[in-house]
Amino acid sequence: MNYRFALLLSFAALSIPTLSFPQSKQPNILFIAVDDLRTQLGSYGESQIVSPNIDALAASGTRFNRAYCMVPTCGASRASLFSGRRPTPTRFVRFTARIDEDDPGIVPLHQHFKDKGYTTLSLGKILHFPADHADGWSEPPWRPNRDERGLQPQPILGWKPPANEAELNEQSDKKRPPFASFDVADAALADGKVASEAVRRIQNLATQNDPFFLAVGFFKPHLPFNAPKKYWDLYDDVSIDLPQNYHPPENAPQEAIHSFGELRSYAGVPKKGPVSDAMARTLIRGYYACVSYTDAQIGRVLAALDDAGIADNTIVVLWGDHGWNLGEHTLWCKHCTFENAMQAPLLIRTPDQVAAGRGNATDALAEFVDIYPTLCDLAGIDAPSHLDGQSLRPVIENPELPGKGFAVGRFRNGDTIRTDRWRYTEYTSNADAGDGAIVARMLYDHHKDPDENRNLASLPEYRSIVSQLSRDLNARKGR
Repeated sequence: MNYRFALLLSFAALSIPTLSFPQSKQPNILFIAVDDLRTQLGSYGESQIVSPNIDALAASGTRFNRAYCMVPTCGASRASLFSGRRPTPTRFVRFTARIDEDDPGIVPLHQHFKDKGYTTLSLGKILHFPADHADGWSEPPWRPNRDERGLQPQPILGWKPPANEAELNEQSDKKRPPFASFDVADAALADGKVASEAVRRIQNLATQNDPFFLAVGFFKPHLPFNAPKKYWDLYDDVSIDLPQNYHPPENAPQEAIHSFGELRSYAGVPKKGPVSDAMARTLIRGYYACVSYTDAQIGRVLAALDDAGIADNTIVVLWGDHGWNLGEHTLWCKHCTFENAMQAPLLIRTPDQVAAGRGNATDALAEFVDIYPTLCDLAGIDAPSHLDGQSLRPVIENPELPGKGFAVGRFRNGDTIRTDRWRYTEYTSNADAGDGAIVARMLYDHHKDPDENRNLASLPEYRSIVSQLSRDLNARKGR
């Protein structure tokens, strides 16, 4: 494993000379978004995934061990964060959610910082639609060419489709496999292009006096799991197997288990039923490869801050828009209210932590609607009155503080609350109105069952806990 970490660090190295430029006293903000990133990283505990750059950032800033998205689908999660508002049955529902349509009239995060004198830039995938509140960026949002169809895929070691999948592997111009290995340089794929553009922008921004809010969005590890071959090769000798809970939870309602339609849209994936064990293992390996690829690009961007001499005046946020399932409970993708989909990495590094040369970690519960007020607080600017979250600055400065003690989210007809010990979810019959009858519930004890394998909601001895959590959930969820 040491060899793999050394290899990844070498990929991230830059040769840009250290420069010193004038900068305002007001801190810059580098906001790094990573699509579909789960907390299976070395900095979050034992992991096979090679992610030295994310892990180094975690060690130098504040790692939020229990941070949660508001909606486990990309567009809605991003819209909720940038608006600072909770989702409701009619707001931030789908992956195509837009702030300007779902919550018109509010000032989103980037617009607020632009109004306060910041240069605001969007590179890669930030909001789902670049046109959503595009006036809030100082320049039109920039995205790379993502067409990888002209590249020649390389054989993937150990991957042989079972004979009964032969018919499923027919390709067309509109359907491609869920993973591919390419023997190309990093910059040939989209995230390498995003990193190169971010490095160029940081070099230019470092020469100006105005503070900047630079949002850099990486596409991987979103499907398809396409990455340069050298990142797939990191896992040639790694034993990859299915999760221990490759089965639905005991007593889980049918509303909780989806058919992972996002994955089924790719070639070679059965239209119904489970994927083969061989494909499952290769999907997991492909996810790992993509995380390592994106980690190397993040390393390039962070190195650019150091090389430009502005790391000590820049707040860095790294955020995964939601989690992802890798076969847990038979699920793939997100789109559910289990912990693996609701939890995602959140790392925040402040200039004070750079000066001190050390970071910290906290178990305080955090919600992604807290990021907007946190950045306002850290930058010393007033927060808008419409925000639903609260600043995480006290927890950053004292990680032993308990924080708010809850995280609330939703997906379709399921509303969920996470407390220190429990995850409780209730499903209603009228999701669009938000006032239907409760048709199913889930309750998991994270002190005894952190993998959420046994639903306790129907057991009489937990009736009072269910009742209290239901009251808390319904008092705090978006309306």
